[in-house]
Amino acid sequence: MALYSRRLLKELKELTLTPPSGIKVVEADDLDRWTLKLEGASGTLYEGETFELEFRFTPNYPMESPAVVFIGNVPIHPHVYSNGHICLNILYTHWTPAQTVSTVCLSLLSMLSSCKRKERPPDNDGYVGRASQNPKKTKWAFHDDEI
Repeated sequence: MALYSRRLLKELKELTLTPPSGIKVVEADDLDRWTLKLEGASGTLYEGETFELEFRFTPNYPMESPAVVFIGNVPIHPHVYSNGHICLNILYTHWTPAQTVSTVCLSLLSMLSSCKRKERPPDNDGYVGRASQNPKKTKWAFHDDEI
């Protein structure tokens, strides 16, 4: 069994048996594509809201990050585009094999929880009009660690 298969099966087992608060596996029948549900934390702008994330893995995981996008109900957030793409450096340039699906979800919940105002990124319309379906094909510029 390949490294990525062993790693994903281990992560899936942990996420299913002992999921972090606010995170639930919706579907992971296909090892290459998972859907997870995030619940907005109480006391935040997203309290009571739920969002779905799609993780797409390649055989290079965990050496290479998965492609991660919000699907369906996309949160209105300064780092989340209306097509579901997420501008967060740990998904791209700051990815390390020590990260897991669980740590990515926790980082996204933290990003949502610390948000002070619901708004789209200023370049949302332009980006969505020209973006590839795969957010990993975007050359991201990370310049805001405040949100």
